[in-house]
Amino acid sequence: MKTTVILTVLLGMTAVSAYVEELDDTFMETKEETEIWLIEFYSPWCAFCKQLDPVWHAIGSELRSLGSPVRVGKSDATAHTGLAKEFKVRGYPAIMMLKNDRKYNYEGPRTKDGIMDFANRVAGPDVRGLPSQQMFQHVISRQPVMFVYIGASSPLKGNYTAAAKELIVHTYFFSAGRDILPKDVNIPKLPAVAVFKEDTVLTYNEETDGDLKMWINRERFRSYSKIDSYTLYSMGDTGKMVALALVDDGASWEKSRRYKSLVEQVALNHKELYSKDFYFGYMEGGDYVKGLVMGEVLMPSIIVLNLSNDGYFLPPIVMETEQHLMDFLNGVLDKSFECQGGNGVSQRVRRLVYEARNTLTPLFERAPMVGCVVLSIPVVGVALICYMGYKWKVPSQGEEDGQEALPGAQIEESPGKSGAIGQKKKSAAEKKSD
Repeated sequence: MKTTVILTVLLGMTAVSAYVEELDDTFMETKEETEIWLIEFYSPWCAFCKQLDPVWHAIGSELRSLGSPVRVGKSDATAHTGLAKEFKVRGYPAIMMLKNDRKYNYEGPRTKDGIMDFANRVAGPDVRGLPSQQMFQHVISRQPVMFVYIGASSPLKGNYTAAAKELIVHTYFFSAGRDILPKDVNIPKLPAVAVFKEDTVLTYNEETDGDLKMWINRERFRSYSKIDSYTLYSMGDTGKMVALALVDDGASWEKSRRYKSLVEQVALNHKELYSKDFYFGYMEGGDYVKGLVMGEVLMPSIIVLNLSNDGYFLPPIVMETEQHLMDFLNGVLDKSFECQGGNGVSQRVRRLVYEARNTLTPLFERAPMVGCVVLSIPVVGVALICYMGYKWKVPSQGEEDGQEALPGAQIEESPGKSGAIGQKKKSAAEKKSD
């Protein structure tokens, strides 16, 4: 019985593994030009890679069963360094897609649903057409944020398509005729690019909104949402600040709920005042923000993050009402409140020390001897460099006496030696006179 069960499991693992291909440095030369690939770059010693492995094989199996054109592969970046360099891999696990020789980097959560959505989105057309009102209603019911080009061919459509080709990693892009949109949707003029989110429609205006791609990148986030570390990282590219309610599930849940509600009310009720400068949301747990502020964070609490310079603002009083929060945000905008943190030289040094301490402390607690060895390596290295530098600068005795000096080199004499040399010259002169 046990043998049968083990054999069944092994056969199942073999079947799943067949949907994920191991890739080496010859991949770029042997692949077909029209193939679409989803690739994980991993390292054998990476714990996060090991956690992702069963998810990755499940993704390969599901994409194959759905008849997807996406082929799934994985590559040991430490063994096949040429392929890793081709894809500019800088960390593990790295998740990339290759489509028409264009590389797309996945920066979302390492979950099956997140990666599957990314693969299906990038594998399809950069801009998807909406042929009917029924299709429009179907899509808008599933997409919290939806970008649509409306109208005939134009230079604006060319810019929209170019932006979609780059930003497809983050969101979907659609196109439709004016007759496909609901009649109550007001579009001032055609052609136009509009974003549908939270029962509102915003249209792009080149004069006030600037570059189309930057506008799309700013508007692709909801006004208020749950924010994780991946989303927060992406928001840093937009230039907006983030007003964040940090919440937990502990004894202070009631206060957490109140802070979440407070931030949401300001986000939705005062869009016209703050949507240009702020994103709003809540984050469960404070580990990511602790790393940013390099210290403990009061939970629950409200904080404003300036991700463009790693700065942050803390409210001067307890936030109890919408007006309290609005006064705080107004103070951030008019610079009444000091921005803490930042990315200056002193802060970078402090961050380096903070991260080193956080890395080494658990290591010393679990394995003191291993921690000592790890810590001693850079210390010995620095000492060796200093010693070699000292040996290089200190001249030998022969050089001090003027022997084997380079042509034209000047030899400095210490006061003590100058007297001795003078005595030698004097003795030689006396012998000559005799």
